[in-house]
This record gives sequence, C-alpha cells and structure tokens, in this order.
Amino acid sequence: MPDWIISIGDLGKRYRLSHQLERNRYPTLREVIVERWKRPFRPSRTAAEDFWALKRVSFDVTQGEAVAIIGRNGAGKTTLLKILSRITEPTEGRVRLRGRVSSLLEVGTGFHPELTGRENVYLNGTILGMTKKEIDRKFDEIVAFAGVDKFVDTPVKRFSSGMQVRLAFAVAAHLEPEILIVDEVLAVGDAGFQKKCLGKMQDVTAEGRTVLFVSHDLAAVEKLCARAILLDAGRYVTDGPTAQTIARYQSSLLQVAASDLSTRNDRQGVGVARFTKIQLLDEGGNEPTVFLSGRPLRIRLHYRAHDGQPLMNARVSVSVHGWGKVYFLASTELHIAEALNLSPEGFIDCVVDQLPLSLGSYYLSPFLEVNGIIQDHVDAASVLRVEDGNFYGTGKDYPMGWEGQTVLVKHRWEVPEQPASCRTDWRVAGQNRG
Repeated sequence: MPDWIISIGDLGKRYRLSHQLERNRYPTLREVIVERWKRPFRPSRTAAEDFWALKRVSFDVTQGEAVAIIGRNGAGKTTLLKILSRITEPTEGRVRLRGRVSSLLEVGTGFHPELTGRENVYLNGTILGMTKKEIDRKFDEIVAFAGVDKFVDTPVKRFSSGMQVRLAFAVAAHLEPEILIVDEVLAVGDAGFQKKCLGKMQDVTAEGRTVLFVSHDLAAVEKLCARAILLDAGRYVTDGPTAQTIARYQSSLLQVAASDLSTRNDRQGVGVARFTKIQLLDEGGNEPTVFLSGRPLRIRLHYRAHDGQPLMNARVSVSVHGWGKVYFLASTELHIAEALNLSPEGFIDCVVDQLPLSLGSYYLSPFLEVNGIIQDHVDAASVLRVEDGNFYGTGKDYPMGWEGQTVLVKHRWEVPEQPASCRTDWRVAGQNRG
C-alpha cells in the first residue's frame, strides 16, 4: 500500500472571466431600457480572460497527519478543498484519495433547510456512506457535541448560523471519515465551541485519521498542525514545519503590505472607486516608522473614483489584524449617523486617540462601499509597527512573554480596606526588608 492518503499532482483550476467594456457605474432601470430600445440587437461588448485559481500544485499527505493550508485571501485554499471534496472538477492535474472524505466548507453545507436537525444528521450520514445502524450509534454523541438537544426536531432553516456550524461539524467529525476537511467556517462559532472543535480534530488525528485544515487563525493552526502548506495566488510556495511556514507567510505579508497600494491587483470589489494610498500619521502629522502604544494614531485613507463621480451613501472601514485575528474594526457607520457622501477624489481619516496595541506588527485592511456595492477591499494593505509607549503611565515596559495579550485596555485596580493586622504585618515586613 502507498504511504499517502491524499496525493495531488500538478493540480490546476481555471475559470473564465468576462468583463464588460462599456460599463456605466450604476445603470438605472430607465438607462437599461433606453439602451436596449436604441440598440436592441447589439450585444454587450465584453472581453474574457483566463483566471487560474490554482496552478501546478503538488503535495502528498500521509495517514494520521494534520496539515494546514494557509495563505492570503485569494490564494486558492478554498478552491483546493472544493476539488478534494468533489464539489468542483479540476481543469488539469490529478487528485488521488484513499478513504472516505468528510468536509465542512460552508455554513450548513449539505443541509436541507426544510428538514429537521435529526433528519439532516441521517441525510448527511447516508451521503457519507454510513449505515443507519452506524448513525444510530453516534446520534446522541453528535447532538450533545453540537449542543442542539432542544432543537434537534426543529427545521434547520430556523437554526442560527452558529447552530448550523455546530451541527455540521459534529456530523462531519463523528461519522469516522478517513479524511476530515475543515475550512474557515469554524470562525462562525464562539470561542468555547472552537476549542471543542480543535480538541475533536486532535482526537481524530490521534485515532490515525487525516485532517486538512484551512484557517487564518495562525494560533489554532500552530496548535493543531505539525505541518503547513503555503499557497499564494494559486501557486504552491512552501511546505514544512508549521512554525517555519508561518514565518515565511508573515514575511510575505510584510512585503506585500509595504508595496505600492495603487499597483495591487489582489483586491475585491467592482473597482470604480479605489484606495490609492494609506498614510499612518502621529499627532504632529509626521509619518514615523514605529508608533507607540497609548499615543494618537491617524489612519489616512486616500481614494479616487475613476469616473469622476461623487461617492454617494458611502461606507468606509478599516480592520487592524495580525496572527490571523482581527483586533479591532473601525467603521464610519458606527460614528456617522447620516449618509456619508464623498468627493470623487480625496482622503478620509480614522483617528485613534490612544493606540490600544502592544508591541508587534499589525496589518491594515481598508474597505469601501458605495450604495451597498463593494468598491474596494484590500487585505494587508499597510503594516503598522508598534512599540511600548508606557500605555499605563507607570514607566514599566510591557512584560516579555505576554505578546499574546495584544489589546491594551485602560483599567484600574481597587483594593478593599484591609484588616489592621494585615496592614501592620505588611509594613513591618517591608521595613525589615528595607
């Protein structure tokens, strides 16, 4: 028998994209009707291009391994998992699998909304090749793990997204597949459930089964997987020990974030209006290379509408993240009650009076929406470097080894009045030591 359970060779997936050459920004129904009346037989002018979501990806996974697939948005991670789950066919290359595959790629994957939770457990189990007797044996354990005991006979369409994820994961993990594939969907669950999921996936690998795990939460990746594969723009980059692959990924993020924003092509949105530059300014309007925690930070987002039209009913936000976690999100809709209308070109500032981040490097991802249509979203568009700035006013540096405690919060300690004997003993002890 071969030592692999998953074998991928020169795998590629191509999509055909069409682009409209003559495009009005937001055509009204009247404009569409008038255009069709003027030129009823003239087709829309379009251009097509090939987009390779994956290209020449090759690797093997052995039985019992927990392997992470990491990379930026658009790297091809989900496309790869969909091919392995037989949801989509590859354009080229080969995929060989040994054993039953159970996958959890989207909220409620494989669930029928009109059926109850109980009926969906049996439906999914049957699809995975389980007998009714096997499902009967595991049913109570599945429901208990998902925590949906009271709602198991309720139609799934009435479940919250978190309940659907919990039940879907419980089914996928408990029906004993040889290969368990899990995408970023676990981020929908709460912290307690995520911990249970990681524990269950560790149990699965301990039983000699294989886990393929995609997540932006690098702490979870490092905890679960000894090996990680890095993809970028659909290409294989590196494969090795998790810590080593994560370091390579972090290095690539820093390089991307330092590049010219106006030349970035790895962005989402229709692109009529785009961000052109991000400036990070201190209270004096300077652009230091490093910012101090507790001091002011001004994030200046420059933008331009390519058609020269004002941006009506706009929404702008920026997320600050690192190590696979979003530390805070700033959005205009949280602070500006009326509709936000912007000129065709300019900038908008997000001001943080006291930077609440500890020592480290963080990434900024801006987002622009106009009239409910996403115009631009760039992942890791800029890098923010932070050093200790005496945030608590005590003159003490942030303790080494506390790097995981990233968000700093202004707080105070209140000590109740202590008994006289306690105060006396403390003073005497202090005098003796002095």
